[in-house]
Order: sequence, then C-alpha cells, then structure tokens
Amino acid sequence: MSLKRMIEYSMQDSQIKSNNSSPESIDDKQFYQLGAHLLHSIEVALEAADDQLDLDLDVERQGGNVINIRFRDRSVIVVNTQAPLHEIWVAAKSGGYHYRWAGTLASPLWLDTKTGHELLSDLSEFASAQSGKSVKIDLLK
Repeated sequence: MSLKRMIEYSMQDSQIKSNNSSPESIDDKQFYQLGAHLLHSIEVALEAADDQLDLDLDVERQGGNVINIRFRDRSVIVVNTQAPLHEIWVAAKSGGYHYRWAGTLASPLWLDTKTGHELLSDLSEFASAQSGKSVKIDLLK
C-alpha cells in the first residue's frame, strides 16, 4: 500500500462520527463481554427470523468468537470478534467490513471504520440481501 493511500485510509478513520460525543474506552474483559453479547444477540435474532420467515438458515458458532451464517443459496456471512484490535469483522457477499467500538457500556455502538455505518443495521441489510427477505437484527437487552 502506498504512503498516500495509508494516509487517506487513516484520515477516513478519523472522520467517523458516532451518535455519542465520546465513546467509553473498553478493556479486554469488557470487549470480550460485549462481543459475546453481540454474537449471542445475532444468533437469537437470526434463529427467530428463520422460524418466522422460513429462511432455511444455518447459524453455527465456531470456536466461541465466530458465527457462520449459511443461506439457502449457499452464500455465507461470517461475523467474528478480533480481540487484539477490539473490532468486529464481517464478511458478506457485498464485501469485508471492520467495526470499531464507538459507544458506551449503557449504549453499545459499533461503527464501520470506512463508512461509519452501524454494525447491526449493516448486518440486517446483508442478511436481507442474501436471504431475499427482510431481516432485522437487534441487540438483546
């Protein structure tokens, strides 16, 4: 990667705006807890959507920090936590995405490092596109 491209990439990162004026910093233990809750929320939401909409999904947890979501057309979405970076990574038909913590413990928020889009909103869109039906994924309370 050229120096110019690396500078542009790092500048993009600094332009991300969250709904919160300043995110709370989190330590490794908090990241693990937030990540586990997020992955569990995704599993529960997708299993409920599968039951309601007959999506024929296969949601599989792998190694504790990875979820593979297989769709009827054999496409896959992979969601995994990246503990060393405190990021959530998503691979979908539309591409690869990295989400960084931008919230508070009371109001969790993960934003894409390039677009600033919110993780669960994007994931709902990706799952809807790959399933052919409207899927909504929310964080469990």
